[in-house]
Amino acid sequence: MFIEIVPNRGSPPAVLLREGWREGTRVRKRTLANLSALSPEQIEGMRRLLRGETLVSVDDAFQVERSLPHGHVAAVLGTLRRIGLEHVLGSRPSPERDRVVAMIVARILDPGSKLATARGFDDESVTSTLAEELGVETSSADDLYAAMDWLLERQERIEKKLAARHLQDGTLLLYDVSSTYFEGRTCPLAKFGHSRDDKSGKLQIVFGLLCAADGCPVAVEVFPGNTSDPATLASVIGTVRDRFGLRRVILVADRGLITQARIDVELRAVEGLDWISALRAPAVKALAESGDLQLSLYDTQDMAEITSALFPGERLIVCRNPLLAADRARTREELLAVTEAKLAAIAKAVGRDRKPLRGSDAIGVRLGRLLEKSKMGKHFTWQIRDDAFTYARNEVSITREAALDGLYVVRTSVPKAELSAEDTVATYKKLAFVERAFRSQKTVDLEIRPIHHRTEPRVRAHVFLCMLAYYVEWHMRRDLAPILFDDHDREAARTARRICHST
Repeated sequence: MFIEIVPNRGSPPAVLLREGWREGTRVRKRTLANLSALSPEQIEGMRRLLRGETLVSVDDAFQVERSLPHGHVAAVLGTLRRIGLEHVLGSRPSPERDRVVAMIVARILDPGSKLATARGFDDESVTSTLAEELGVETSSADDLYAAMDWLLERQERIEKKLAARHLQDGTLLLYDVSSTYFEGRTCPLAKFGHSRDDKSGKLQIVFGLLCAADGCPVAVEVFPGNTSDPATLASVIGTVRDRFGLRRVILVADRGLITQARIDVELRAVEGLDWISALRAPAVKALAESGDLQLSLYDTQDMAEITSALFPGERLIVCRNPLLAADRARTREELLAVTEAKLAAIAKAVGRDRKPLRGSDAIGVRLGRLLEKSKMGKHFTWQIRDDAFTYARNEVSITREAALDGLYVVRTSVPKAELSAEDTVATYKKLAFVERAFRSQKTVDLEIRPIHHRTEPRVRAHVFLCMLAYYVEWHMRRDLAPILFDDHDREAARTARRICHST
């Protein structure tokens, strides 16, 4: 078969599809179809097809206008749906639920402000298939803020569902608090307080995170930035007892939270509530001075359980860490050397011939400023006169402190029949799970800080949203690819996410 163009006098030529064959020495042909109605491009395509050529190449058939990454969206969104978080957020589909899910996934993939997240959904600046998967392409920043308000209204209900999944009577609860700094001055939660971010000049908020024994986050609460750590305990106890309905729990928190005053006032009075914590350094020192802590025991062993009248109704497990002991000894010697050099500078200033430092008051003021910064005054003795200053190391104090190097004491009200000494110490060390959660939320992955929201509800919703993002990430850590969320190498984590992004 072939295509033949036949002139047609004053009319356009006829384009005919013909078949040809040979009879002896003569060539015969007949018309199979009239192709005159086709366009020149279609006719040329037919001609190439009859010659046995490929009609069109792949490059000619498709024109790539935009390619959106999808692998990372599929991994995170798939995990979120597999663990049923969509139904925990809301039993029925709604635009607000879809936007909250989109913000959770975006917080893991590419954390940013709500405005930046909304721009990432827009068709002109979209960076992934996330918006298309959830149908939120037209969502504005105001839509995302409205979804945050929707989420905050359901926080207690959502946390109760998570608690029903991961907690039960008799369970261990890990609790710790952290803080993060705040940009702006309009939010009533933003206060000056002890900054864990080394941002002493910034307002901040405090938030407490409650986790199951395996580190899975269950609930979070936001407090004003000037709230002390122990003052948050009453709230978490109320959450566990009243909202979650747990009557028998073991609360695990560090020594800064479960203080002796909180035990006497808030914990002992609650039936079914036990605790695991640790003693502060002054309490360990008092234990040694009372004779209940025999230091010679730890010459041959690293753990021993004791009791003391100073802590009635509690078990005390004393542990010794040789590496920690060596580190503290090295640190103390460095601080002593630095303090001694500065004391020598004061003595030199008093004894110099030109403009000497004179007066016991002036010398005392300068000494006070030094000791306030170094915190090593307990290890020195000194004498001040109007025209003289002498000092010396207090070897007795140094030796007494060195004897406690590497020792820490875990305290608990849980009976030995329920939890052995080894298991008690191992349980206390599970607080590292909560520290990992804070590290992930604040630095490595989710970048909760700094907070720019201006109202109290939006700040609470932002923190809760980050907790839900970590809830998804926790399941990914456990079930999928831990390398995507490396705790120690931020660049490695980013590289892993980029690799996932590109695939």
